[in-house]
Amino acid sequence: MANQDLIDALRAADAVQFGEFELSHGGTSEYYVDKYLFETDPDCLELVAEAFADRLSADDKLGGVALGGVPLAAATSVAAGVPYVIARKQRKEYGTGNLIEGRLEDGEEVVIVEDIVTTGTSVVEAVEALREAGATVERALVVVDREEGGRENIADAGVETEALVTASELLADRD
Repeated sequence: MANQDLIDALRAADAVQFGEFELSHGGTSEYYVDKYLFETDPDCLELVAEAFADRLSADDKLGGVALGGVPLAAATSVAAGVPYVIARKQRKEYGTGNLIEGRLEDGEEVVIVEDIVTTGTSVVEAVEALREAGATVERALVVVDREEGGRENIADAGVETEALVTASELLADRD
């Protein structure tokens, strides 16, 4: 898949918006990538799942960061034929009280999938939770890297990040 195909699909889903937006880390931005619009659009979701699947081996297991990474992990799991687990942001206070949902064996290699990386905090927290649960995590696949330090913060946790699209690419020919 060419980056332009995904960029076109993100735009067609109206997932790239311009204006004044507050981001989850408290900063502001002149553009916003609405993950819920692209993750609920079957064309975008299929493109992302196929692109992620192309970057996996049969031995990989996916780790979806709750909430945005879960549909990506599920779709990619089906496209690649590999299982996935879900990394919660906080331990649930009922039932099993799990922080990691799904089957995870000690020492398994997990590739994180995430929608958008800005500061990288969500990915780093998921990496820490997965490692605490016994996983080996060295890679993260993300749909959009906003190029605001997230990749570097994730690298500090010993994880290589590969983005399908960067903010520079996404905004290169902005009207």
